[in-house]
Amino acid sequence: MKNFYLKPKLFSVLKNYSSGQFVKDLVAGVIVAIIALPLSIALAIASGVEPACGVYTAIFAGFLVSFFGGSRVQIAGPTAAFATVVAGIVATQGMDGLVIATVLAGIFLILMGVFKFGALIKYIPFTITTGFTAGIAVTILLGQIKDFFGISYGEGVKPIEAIEKIEANIEFASTFSIQAFIIGAICLAILIIYPKFEKRVPPSLIAVIVGALLVEFIPWFSEGVKTVGELYTIPEGLPKFTLGGISINMDKISAVLPDAFTIAILAAIESLLSCVVADSMVNSRHNSNAELVAQGIGNIGSVMFGGFPATGAIARTAANVKNGGRTPIAGMVHSVVLLLVLLFLMPMAKLIPMPAIAAILIMVAYNMSEWRKFVRVIKSSPKSDIAVMVITFGLTVVKDLVVAIAVGLVLALLLFLKRMSDESSVNSWEYADSESDADSLDLRVVPKAVRVYEISGPMFFGVADKILEITLKDYTKCLVLRMRSVNALDATAMNSLEVLYKKCKNKGVQLVFSHVNAQPLKVMKKCGFVDMVGEERFCNHIDDALALASEIAQ
Repeated sequence: MKNFYLKPKLFSVLKNYSSGQFVKDLVAGVIVAIIALPLSIALAIASGVEPACGVYTAIFAGFLVSFFGGSRVQIAGPTAAFATVVAGIVATQGMDGLVIATVLAGIFLILMGVFKFGALIKYIPFTITTGFTAGIAVTILLGQIKDFFGISYGEGVKPIEAIEKIEANIEFASTFSIQAFIIGAICLAILIIYPKFEKRVPPSLIAVIVGALLVEFIPWFSEGVKTVGELYTIPEGLPKFTLGGISINMDKISAVLPDAFTIAILAAIESLLSCVVADSMVNSRHNSNAELVAQGIGNIGSVMFGGFPATGAIARTAANVKNGGRTPIAGMVHSVVLLLVLLFLMPMAKLIPMPAIAAILIMVAYNMSEWRKFVRVIKSSPKSDIAVMVITFGLTVVKDLVVAIAVGLVLALLLFLKRMSDESSVNSWEYADSESDADSLDLRVVPKAVRVYEISGPMFFGVADKILEITLKDYTKCLVLRMRSVNALDATAMNSLEVLYKKCKNKGVQLVFSHVNAQPLKVMKKCGFVDMVGEERFCNHIDDALALASEIAQ
């Protein structure tokens, strides 16, 4: 297993593991578990599932990703990135649909790692990730207005889309609760102000404790504030195995397949971004393919025991590093601590006020929005990039993440092709029309019967037609194609060259090539074009090509 490309980091770090490092990992794991507990509950509620599901996710996904992962310090669990996707699946396909989608996503992630797709994630444009991340943040924020202001929806009103939530909040604004708003405002103030004075204890934990105490011991607050226990069932003990009762058929698989793909892509992007951030903090290097496999295993394990999709959590990973965690043991300790909380303290979650949960999620939305990056792109980027980001953002908010990513990728691809097309050209050499021009050292003597074309930029299907625009004079005997600036050639452009060759052959014109780079030459050899034209017609330098053309033209 020494050189196995999917080897987990855990097996590497244990070789020189010490008791001193175990103490540091233990402390870091406990602290991260304290941070993860209220966040896991809040993110579960934002995702439309029971609060305990968030803790299940942090326990099982967190442990499995740390055990099998490609990062020394990655902490996995529920994240805000999945909230809108999970909520949409639960609302339309139920928990069965969520289980099937998550298992499929886990399989996709494992296959991505096995086939070494880890490096390909970097090809997702920054504008798309910025757009959908900001869109998710806005969607989460809109979803918290109800609980933050204590609004009560009418019977049967369960808005899913962002626009529906806005309409419902406006329609039922008269049910606003001043008590709920005050609790939410106090908790939000704690989340904003407390970290400026104290960084050791997570502000989210202080916020839920203060909120719970106010509602529990001040009757005026308890009259107008709903708690987690009033709206959700908090189970006791270990979760049950969930796959056994799931009915799986092709219709369900087809219905959730796009969502499964989105979950896999999001998990891959978020986890690998977290790994990159962690690498810079601990001076290490993660194994991206092993991490993808671990994310796949973690997601399947999570949903098997009542959880939902998980990925690497940047904030919790950073907290792990800052508190001394340096090996996957810290992540495993974090899961074990959460398991103990689940077994012995979970019933206390019933006391948490819903406005406190809303306040935590508002801060999560603010932090993940990265609005400064959004504004910087608008101020400094080309209009086409801004358009991709804004469209992805808008579709994430008003439609869904599946559509947003798909449209964003298509737009980004089309714009990329347009830019590459603008960089590619097929131009004829200009001939000197005066004696002074002819004396220039930069110019070369070209016989009248020889035409020279300079081809520049990548030659692909978007610009292949430019090759066919090459014109020949009646007196032309030789055509020289200078390709020193062509770094890539695809099948469509190759076909255009073959058409040009046949056109030249029919007119009795000989083809000569100058400075064909490695990739285009490989394509030409593979399809037999070099043999067709003649290997002697491929010259390393333009002067050699012109000398050969002059001989042909005589």
